[in-house]
Amino acid sequence: MWRGGAMARLVVAARAFSASASAGAGGVAMVQGASRGIGLEFVRQLLRRSDQGRVVATCRAPAAAAELHKLREEHAPGRLTVLPLDVTDEATIEAAAASIAETHGSLDLLINSTGILSIPNVIQPETTLGKVQKPSLLLAYEVNAVGPILVIKVKFTGSLLFLFPVVLVGGHSETGRGFSLVANMSARVSSIGDNGLGGWHSYRASKTALNQLTKTVSVELGRKDNIACILLHPGTVDTDLSRPFQRNVPKDKLFTREFSVQKLLSIIDNVKKSDNGKFFAWDGQEIPW
Repeated sequence: MWRGGAMARLVVAARAFSASASAGAGGVAMVQGASRGIGLEFVRQLLRRSDQGRVVATCRAPAAAAELHKLREEHAPGRLTVLPLDVTDEATIEAAAASIAETHGSLDLLINSTGILSIPNVIQPETTLGKVQKPSLLLAYEVNAVGPILVIKVKFTGSLLFLFPVVLVGGHSETGRGFSLVANMSARVSSIGDNGLGGWHSYRASKTALNQLTKTVSVELGRKDNIACILLHPGTVDTDLSRPFQRNVPKDKLFTREFSVQKLLSIIDNVKKSDNGKFFAWDGQEIPW
């Protein structure tokens, strides 16, 4: 945990960096959960958009993230920073925040893309109530709901004794948005109003919890800070997460990562401050709670 003089020096240095940052330098985006799937595709497309914008990609094991290292080599030095972050380990969240504050000063965009649906011999979607187990419920909640909110807490609120208040001063984004944005990856199955099939108890409930936590955070940050929070449903995307469950998905409803992320970035580009706290599907339609 950061304390005393070291904390003060880091805050001063980060503020100085942020004060000198130019809006024309492109924005600083962070993608949490970036080693594969949708998160990796967000990193790829964000880097392609501009030769100025910078991206911070985080994942549990950067040393094994070959695709991220390849992307870093393909772009100019400093465009892509890869940092370790495990949403179940708060110390890694704090360390990543310290590194970002010191190097970049502020974030314009935070995308939380980590999610867990199934792990062989650990957690599987429950088709009936009889298959619900406490460990699965708790693990899904920890990764899908608690983790993203802790990332927001540390990155945007200065909750660690105001260690990182400078991180919330974004608004330099190349879209000219004028405020920092948090985009949390949710799922349509999290909607209580849209739930007509049942099942998938752990995944549904954990994503519903993420929705409520994000909505609550959006009220607090929207009231006092220049930050908006939204939730996004990417559709059913051809990734490792969905692959074991694609058998009954119509071909026109199974999206490539490229298509889904392109659609989600379009929403991010066009979001307004008045959209704070809303839940959008990949096609821009608002999803009922």
